[in-house]
Amino acid sequence: MLGWALTFLVIALVAAVLGFGGVAGASMGIAKILFFVFLVLFVLALIFGRRARV
Repeated sequence: MLGWALTFLVIALVAAVLGFGGVAGASMGIAKILFFVFLVLFVLALIFGRRARV
């Protein structure tokens, strides 16, 4: 998931340099969404992965 977020971030940066504002904005939005989804899943994995085993 983090790899996809970084991919869309790179696409957004390249599109912004080349002057494609719409593509850059859309790619940046997708990258932000994927990053926050990854962050939430990571925190949940940390919380539920460290439960005591009985």
